[in-house]
Amino acid sequence: MTKNIVLELKNICKNYSTKTETLEIIKNLNLQIEEGDFISILGQSGSGKTTLLNLIGLLDSPTSGNIYIDNENISVNSSNIDLVRNKKIGFVFQFHYLLPEFTALENVMIPALTQDYSKKKEIEKRALELLKEVGVDHRANHKPTELSGGEKQRVAIARALINNPKILLLDEPTGNLDNETSEKIFNIFKQINSKKRQTIITVTHSRELAEISNKKLFLKKGILSE
Repeated sequence: MTKNIVLELKNICKNYSTKTETLEIIKNLNLQIEEGDFISILGQSGSGKTTLLNLIGLLDSPTSGNIYIDNENISVNSSNIDLVRNKKIGFVFQFHYLLPEFTALENVMIPALTQDYSKKKEIEKRALELLKEVGVDHRANHKPTELSGGEKQRVAIARALINNPKILLLDEPTGNLDNETSEKIFNIFKQINSKKRQTIITVTHSRELAEISNKKLFLKKGILSE
């Protein structure tokens, strides 16, 4: 069976220069992610995990090397990076970053509305379906200040999925939640991955979250290993 590679990093290096030295954060990193993979990236603080996630999410650009999403070399097409990021990558961060003046439903809809406001009705229907999938459709018309921490993160997950992204990126998604709530969020990710074949890449300190992924990678001093 032909492998469907949704993400490939080739010879990625990321350096930061100070007045006195050049710091090598990511060192000649190569990685292939197949459709439906659930990958956990673990490592100590300062190992380069967040830098790597920012590169995969096109929030930062490599010093050298190439990033391919759906076989498209993104790193040489700087003019369409924002479009690719919005259409093909969903983000769930440790902090939910919901807009306080909008309801849960409106927060989920916003990324899709920025692409095509004329499809507002269709987008609203999909947003409600996603809120139902993550178990907070009954809170659709509540604003973030009226939601618990777990509910806010569920809304953030629905928002990340609204554009049917090829890749869902998680950055310490349960770092702010208690153990019981974290376990419920883990189950949501597991279901999204198994039922939708959603490709997921997570950076985490949580061994519990890492255990539900199908592959664990370790980043140490900018070098990635299984």
